Amino acid sequence: MSLIDIKALAAILAASNGIAAKQDIGSVAATLGLQGQSIAVGDDCAALPDGDGYLLFAIEGFMNEFVAADPWFAGWCGVMVNISDVVAMGGRPVAVVDAVWANGEASAASVLEGMRAAARSFGVPIVGGHTNIRTDRGQLSVAILGRAKKLLTSFDARPGDSLIAAIDHRGRYREPFNNWEAATDAPSARLRGDLEILPEIAEAGLALAAKDISQGGIVGTAIMLAECSCVSIEIDVSAIPVPAGVSLERWLATFPSFGYLLSVSPEHEDEILRRFAERNITAAIVGKVQTGTEVAITDGIQRALIRDYTDMPLLRLGRQEDAA
Repeated sequence: MSLIDIKALAAILAASNGIAAKQDIGSVAATLGLQGQSIAVGDDCAALPDGDGYLLFAIEGFMNEFVAADPWFAGWCGVMVNISDVVAMGGRPVAVVDAVWANGEASAASVLEGMRAAARSFGVPIVGGHTNIRTDRGQLSVAILGRAKKLLTSFDARPGDSLIAAIDHRGRYREPFNNWEAATDAPSARLRGDLEILPEIAEAGLALAAKDISQGGIVGTAIMLAECSCVSIEIDVSAIPVPAGVSLERWLATFPSFGYLLSVSPEHEDEILRRFAERNITAAIVGKVQTGTEVAITDGIQRALIRDYTDMPLLRLGRQEDAA
């Protein structure tokens, strides 16, 4: 008998704020008329063809309550999550710029110190930005430039692939948010070495599709990957490694400091799992990619639908050739 109430878990995940927030991407993209452009929209970064590779361009903004509650970590995340977006696409970061709003220089100090600490640890320079320290509230956004030789994208998951989740478990929650923090006290050399895993996977031709696990957690990220690639994904929640003392429900909604989903052809599964294991990153096959338009969870016995993006589009940004 199943020990997981799959239907109840699916209902909780389907109603999560982390997934609901991603709905805004589709409405803004539609207003801007971004569908069908020559540069695919809906990925972790915009990939701009450049010589024999790609420039990667991305930006992240942060919730006001997060910046107010934990300004130093917000600054750290400004650098870290942008780096994760570049790495998710098989790239390496080049530099970041920031936009900081605060009520006075003292109010901005913690955010800036967190950014500076992350830039030192990851070896990615801050090269400029915009500052407004004469406003009534703290706000933060950070943009990044990267470069990739070969791309991992959100548009290339294919039926028959396996879904691999790779997450650094060597951390803890940064309460009260669902942020799993495994970087601030890690050795710089380890952090920089871990960033090489996905670019090396891309350059070796071991995968074509990957996505950074974001605020929507594993399931929300899978919905975005499925919709962009025009495929169905079924996640086996019983196969997902969960850190000791953490509930499955919370883990599925977690935003990890190092966490990626990869869509992988079965012949490359073992090699990709080996590469993560060599870096002591927890990686496992947690689902399968199929034809269709559903994202569902299962425990091997029960199955429950999270979302059918035909009936309930999230991003409205499928593969460009399918949208033409």
